[in-house]
Amino acid sequence: MKLATFKIRATGQQTIGVFDGEKYVDVVALGDGSIPASLETVLEQGAEGLAQIGAAIEGSSNHRYSAEDIELLPPITRPGKIIHTACNFDAHLDELTGWQAPEWQEHNWGEFHFEHPTGFLQAGNCVGASGAPVSAPPFTRQLDYEIEVGIVIGKPAYQVSVEDALDYVGGLAIFNDLSARDIQAREHSNKVILLGKSFKGSCPLGPWLVTLDEIEDPDNLGMKLYLNGELRQDSGTNNMHYNVAQLVSWWSNMPLEPGDVITTGSPPGVISGMKDPQWLKPGDVLEAKVESLGTLVTPIV
Repeated sequence: MKLATFKIRATGQQTIGVFDGEKYVDVVALGDGSIPASLETVLEQGAEGLAQIGAAIEGSSNHRYSAEDIELLPPITRPGKIIHTACNFDAHLDELTGWQAPEWQEHNWGEFHFEHPTGFLQAGNCVGASGAPVSAPPFTRQLDYEIEVGIVIGKPAYQVSVEDALDYVGGLAIFNDLSARDIQAREHSNKVILLGKSFKGSCPLGPWLVTLDEIEDPDNLGMKLYLNGELRQDSGTNNMHYNVAQLVSWWSNMPLEPGDVITTGSPPGVISGMKDPQWLKPGDVLEAKVESLGTLVTPIV
């Protein structure tokens, strides 16, 4: 299923539903109050919660809305935590070695290790919806993009094996890691990272949460990012250093809860890796497309 969180424009009511390829079906209305209006809560209910949604939409033609009738919200509106995997595409790591800012060169990227995944936390309240405009922060002159896949945890996980890891995944969504590179570089030089990756709207997530039964192979999904219609990133999850199950297994060394998001890292093609970087500015539109997951649209204002 393609699970969505949205507001009905006519009433302002927030609800959850299923995108059936044409319409958004309000499953909360169909369930007469038995289905919670939060995907996080549905995930906490486990297989029973998803089965209830499936039963509600079966054969129903009511409470269906066109895209114009609703406002999409992030499928997970407030992740407990966003675990950002760093440098999981070897070609993206190669980009890093060429960045000329002194703060970056201090990092000695050539010695990046792959004994296990590494990363950092991002603020859960920085997620944004597909179509939601993101204001270019006044504190950065170097706003960049990174297409990623967000792995959404479906049930509590702690120290799970690689073999069992996918059983703990509620679904996948597209994630765009908007980055303030100048701030990020200065933070990196002090061996920390925060504001360069966590500001209002910096973590677009969506457009839906796609359950794994609709995804043939999470480790073979095409990924493309377009800036104003120009293809900038073109890769796939088959190029990741660590696959989805390996990421979930490793990061489950900290307790994971339903609604937590693990990102896959980004392939090459970011602005920072260009010889003459032209940073994101108001008026730009990003379209992040991932096979089986849809298109995540982010206008910069």
